[in-house]
Amino acid sequence: MVKIFTVEQIRAADQYTIKHEPIDSIDLMKRAANKAFEFLYNQLLKEEQKEHFTFFCGTGNNGGDGLVMAQRCLDAGIPHQLFVVELSKNYSNDFNENLEIYKSIGGEFIVLNESNCDFEIDSKSTIIDCIFGTGLNRKVEGFSSEIIRQINQKSNFTVSIDIPSGLFAEDNSGNDAACIVQAQHTVSFQFPKLAFLFPQNEVFVGNWHLVNIGLHPEYVKETKTPFHLIQKSDLATLLPQRGKFAHKGNFGHALIIGGCKGKFGAIILAAKSALRSGLGLLTLHIPKMANTILQTSVPEAMVLLDENEEELSKVNFKQNYTAIGIGPGMGTNQSAANALKLLIQESAIPMVIDADALNILAENKTWLSFLAKGTILTPHPGEFKRLVGSWSDDYERLQLQIELAKCYEIYVVLKGHYTSIATPAGEVFFNSSGNSGMAKGGSGDALTGIITSLLAQRIPSKEACILGVYIHGLAGDIASKKMGLISMLPSDLIDCLAEAFEELEKA
Repeated sequence: MVKIFTVEQIRAADQYTIKHEPIDSIDLMKRAANKAFEFLYNQLLKEEQKEHFTFFCGTGNNGGDGLVMAQRCLDAGIPHQLFVVELSKNYSNDFNENLEIYKSIGGEFIVLNESNCDFEIDSKSTIIDCIFGTGLNRKVEGFSSEIIRQINQKSNFTVSIDIPSGLFAEDNSGNDAACIVQAQHTVSFQFPKLAFLFPQNEVFVGNWHLVNIGLHPEYVKETKTPFHLIQKSDLATLLPQRGKFAHKGNFGHALIIGGCKGKFGAIILAAKSALRSGLGLLTLHIPKMANTILQTSVPEAMVLLDENEEELSKVNFKQNYTAIGIGPGMGTNQSAANALKLLIQESAIPMVIDADALNILAENKTWLSFLAKGTILTPHPGEFKRLVGSWSDDYERLQLQIELAKCYEIYVVLKGHYTSIATPAGEVFFNSSGNSGMAKGGSGDALTGIITSLLAQRIPSKEACILGVYIHGLAGDIASKKMGLISMLPSDLIDCLAEAFEELEKA
C-alpha cells in the first residue's frame, strides 16, 4: 500500500529525513527537484516532444524546486525562461540560496509582483508551475491569483511540481477554483495527496505521477495514516490458495439474489463474474420467468425460483451459504423490499448489498441498523447520495462515507475512478486500477459478483473489498487494451478476469 499522508506528516517526514539520514535541507530539495526533472525531461516531456520550458517560481521551497530544475536546464543547454513570482520579500533560505546559484551560472529571470504581473511566453513552451506548494493554507488572492488566471487562459502544456499551485492537499471546501493552476500533469514527491483522488480536482491535477525522493523509510513505515492507495504488489497474498486435493466445497457457496422483468442481464453479469472469481458453488434466486434465461446463460449456477413470476417476493436463505449478494436488477417494488428487510433482519451470513437493494435501503434508512457487522455496501455516487444526502464537495462526501461505515460497522465501497473503501475503523483504501471504459451499466453488477465470490471463499470483508475492487479494475484495464475505452463492455471485463487473476498471481 502507498500511504497517503497529510501535509503535516509530509513536513515531518522531511524533517525526520534531514535529521536521521542526515542531509541538509537544501540537499534534500536538490534531490527531490532533480528526481522531478529527470522524470519530466526523460519520460513525460520526451513523449510530448517538448523542448522549451517556462518556470514560474514562488519564493518558498516549491519555488526552490523550480530553481534547481532551471539550473539543470542551463547545464544541459535546454531553452527556458524563468519568472520569480515575488509572493514576499522574505525568500525562504533554500530558495534564496538556489536563486544565487542560478544567477552565478548565468541564469536570467523576470520578477513578477503587484506592480508587474503581466507576462508573455512562447505558445509552444511547457509551463512548469512551482508557485505554491503543500504549505498553502488559504485561497490565493492578489496579484498571484491574476498570474494563475493568465496561466490557465493560455493554451500551453502545463506541469505542476508536487501540487498544482492554489490547490490544498486535502480539503478544498473553502477554496476558489478560479485561482488554482489547471495542469495536464502533476509530478508529486513520493506520496499522493488526498486531493488528487477526488473527481472535482481532475481539472487541476490532470494525470499525476510519483517520484521517490528518498524520504526516510523508518518514518514512512512507522507513521500511521487512515488513507492508503492499493497497489498490485499488495494483493497476491490475499488470493485463495487452491491445493491439488481441493474440491468445490472448499471455495464457498454463494447466493446471489436479483432480477426482475426487464433487468435479468444484471444478475447474469453478477453470476458470471462470481464464477470467474474462483467460487465453488453458486445459487441464484430469481423470479420464475427468468429460469430458462439463467439456466441457459449461466449453466454452472443452480437456480432457486421465487414464487412470483416477474419479481422477487420471498428469499430462502436457510441453506449453508457462505456469502450472499443482493440487488442486481431486483427492482424496488414492495415485495422485493419486504424480502430484503427479512433477509437483513434474520441472516448473519456475510453479505454484499448493491443496486436496487441499496435504493430500497435509501427509502427505509432505519433498516440500516439491521445490517450485520461487516456487511458490504457498493453504491455508485447516485446511490450513495440517496443513502446519505447531498454534499458540497468531494472531501465532504468522503467524510460522509467514513461516518456511514463507522456508524453501522460496515464497509462502504463507493464506486468510481479511485473507488474508495471505507471501513468500520475509519480507514479508507483507494483503488488504483480501472478506467473510464468501465463507465457503463453492468460494471457494478460485475463487481458485486466478484466481491460476493471472494467473501464466499471466506476472505474477510476488508480484504474481499480491497482484492475485489482491484481485480475488477485490472480486468477492465486488460479489456480496454483489447477493445478500447469506447467499445469495451462489462461482459468483456468478465471475460478478462482470468488474465487479471493470473497477473496478480505473478505479481
